[in-house]
Amino acid sequence: MNNSKKILRNLSLGVAGMFCFSFLLVPLYNVFCEITGLNGKITGPSFYSAQDENAEQREVLVQFITHNNESMPWKFKSTETQRKVMTGTSHEVIFIFENPTADEMIGQVIPSVSPGRGAEFFHKTECFCFEQQTLTAGERIELPVRFIVDPGLPKDIGSLSLGYTLFDLTKLKEEAGLASL
Repeated sequence: MNNSKKILRNLSLGVAGMFCFSFLLVPLYNVFCEITGLNGKITGPSFYSAQDENAEQREVLVQFITHNNESMPWKFKSTETQRKVMTGTSHEVIFIFENPTADEMIGQVIPSVSPGRGAEFFHKTECFCFEQQTLTAGERIELPVRFIVDPGLPKDIGSLSLGYTLFDLTKLKEEAGLASL
């Protein structure tokens, strides 16, 4: 009987450990990507200085890719799938969010730029990705992304892909609200 209690305790500790580790995966992944530059993770608004304008301008293709996490029922797309842009100049692309459900929901997008080494040359000056979006039932909104591609972009990179994945944070926010009561 003593041996089975020890096995049960070890199994319970293993399950609890796996549960805790699963919650740490996203922050660990974000730290790893930030350190290595993997997945073109970009954070916060960036700024473009006037001295960068001295570099040679050229045309670059920027693709806009949108994905919904499998649990997110919203419609999410850009008004353009791609655009040729001149480096060193400001550009704007509109993205459309639509909540087709009968409930208010909260969404958050996670951006990435590929190739990953091009992320540091893609400067977003305004982006909906810096904030969570709350849409009421049936609501549709259009939000801009304003960006500049740095003229210092390596010559062997002729195109960049700006990707967004949309996540549903509604239940997470509700659970956090209940936890604070």
